[in-house]
Amino acid sequence: MIYLDYQATTPLAPEAKAAMLPWLDKFANPHSPSRAGREAAAAIEHARGQVAALLPEGGQVIFTSGATEALNMAIGGVKGRIVTLATEHAAVLDTAEWLRGEGHDIDVLPVGPDGLVDLDRLRSALRQPTALVAAMLVNNEIGVVQPITEIARLAHDAGARMLCDAVQGFGRLPIPDGPDLIAVSAHKIHGPKGIGALWVRQGVDVAPLLHGGGQERGMRSGTLSPMLCAGFGAAAVVAAEQREADRAHVEQLWHAALDTLGPDWIVNGSTEHRYRGNLNVRREGLDTARLLSDCRQIAFSLGSACASGSGRPSHVLRALGLSDREARQSIRLGFGRYTALDEITEACTLIRRTAEDQQRFAA
Repeated sequence: MIYLDYQATTPLAPEAKAAMLPWLDKFANPHSPSRAGREAAAAIEHARGQVAALLPEGGQVIFTSGATEALNMAIGGVKGRIVTLATEHAAVLDTAEWLRGEGHDIDVLPVGPDGLVDLDRLRSALRQPTALVAAMLVNNEIGVVQPITEIARLAHDAGARMLCDAVQGFGRLPIPDGPDLIAVSAHKIHGPKGIGALWVRQGVDVAPLLHGGGQERGMRSGTLSPMLCAGFGAAAVVAAEQREADRAHVEQLWHAALDTLGPDWIVNGSTEHRYRGNLNVRREGLDTARLLSDCRQIAFSLGSACASGSGRPSHVLRALGLSDREARQSIRLGFGRYTALDEITEACTLIRRTAEDQQRFAA
């Protein structure tokens, strides 16, 4: 199978697997004062430093079960108005909607056809007292990169904090120094599933989402897995070392994919302000469900893995101004470090020919 679903999850890096394996046998609780427990705790702190090395200085890394928990932790305890974007992940939008039901003022700003927020519109929205601005660095469905530095500056000028969902950008792009809270996830950077982190700027208070033993600086109770932490840390180290090589590789794959698909495909969202490992495209008249069935030897998606099976068109593509029909004619191809050039050309050739056959037989 040719794997082109990197936004859903990435293959486990060999270095991450190697870092994890010893902790299958070293089973001690890292919160225990025993010698084995202290050894496990030391491994966790080492991994914490490895993850923190890819984040701004002046903050602390709180390990979580994943980015969804990290985002819920960052948003759930906010007291006051929240401003966010229509293209955010469901972990942000659904949490904000829950807070709306609790009486909070929530303002969800539109984006342009390119997927970018209008900074003047954001500036206008921030004339009202605001507690938090939440914006994603790299969109998980279309790969568009938001101007996080400018968004954070506007938030701070208005007296608000800024939360950045950096899940799809972490390890791939430099993380801007500006946000007060940053959510990241291991399995998007060739680490294990089941672990993420919330970076919290020094001096920023976060209300605990989970209560219990007070682990993780009192912000997140629960026993940590040394194995998952070690895998996350190792994946972060490799991401830092490989970032430029990975960037050049996905740039090459992006152009090869577009050249192979041909001129009948339209890229959704900005092509300039974009992470090139995400190619979201549409074709007039395409039956994407049938395309998935006819191209079983390729792993790709029709949008966010979190929303697949809902039957609803992508809220991200609808926010760009696409109709339901156009949104349903779109596919997402995700690729990265372990994708070979010939895999991209083979997969995109099959996708193009299958789409052409659909139109020919429908005529």
